Amino acid sequence: MKDQQNSPEPSKLNPDVAHNARVWNHWLGGKDHYPVDRQVGDRVFGMYPNIVHVARADRAFLGRAVRYLAGEAGIRQFLDIGTGLPTVDNTHEVAQRVAPESRIVYVDNDPLVLVHARALLTSTPEGVTDYIDADAHDPDKILRAAAKTLDLTRPVAVMLLGILNFILDTGKAQEIVKRLIDAVPSGSYLVLTHPTLELGGEGNIEAMRFWNENATPPITARTGQEIARFLDGLEVLEPGMVSCSRWRPELVDIDDAPAEVAQFGAVARKP
Repeated sequence: MKDQQNSPEPSKLNPDVAHNARVWNHWLGGKDHYPVDRQVGDRVFGMYPNIVHVARADRAFLGRAVRYLAGEAGIRQFLDIGTGLPTVDNTHEVAQRVAPESRIVYVDNDPLVLVHARALLTSTPEGVTDYIDADAHDPDKILRAAAKTLDLTRPVAVMLLGILNFILDTGKAQEIVKRLIDAVPSGSYLVLTHPTLELGGEGNIEAMRFWNENATPPITARTGQEIARFLDGLEVLEPGMVSCSRWRPELVDIDDAPAEVAQFGAVARKP
């Protein structure tokens, strides 16, 4: 990995308030979290047990989408915003397994993610993996920093998995997506997942309310119609915008998980 853009500030590490990146890590079976993250995560799980299936389906979707993009679509540059804590089969590992020369830039604003990124996110000799300490609300900062590693005149896969739900204002979220997609050329891709109260997610209402009262950052669900607006002007790949568990599933994904989770997923190409 190249040197990261910023160093973590220890004062930002708050072990007393649950944070999404660490709770998500807990749901995925990782070890990079504090007691408060386990407490809040377990309480949410108790209220909405399918949240663990959502987390795992989202992760599996990432792998399938990146394998397609690095393989069949020939993409060699990935901008992964809101990456979360490193776990098994991160974007750079999946992409560089297919195409070792792939270049990946991760973006997150949790200082614990940055600490672990320094230790765990390594690159193949042929490729590059970098990390930006930035907030999804500031796409211009992200693009300026990403341009040091990625050639923004060539196609880029912009990955927004489970991150737009932390941008509470839908209009603002749409502006951010448009700014990112406007900055990359034709042939680039948008990959997104987003929680919804549709697809059997109605039981998540109370759990989301509890989250917003006890953890950070606050979260919002959106309807399929609202989420589809993020894809305006793009060519949505088959099978369209569906539950992320139903996006080109593989036999390896079939276990005791439900066939459909309350998380939309889509991959779309910029014409």
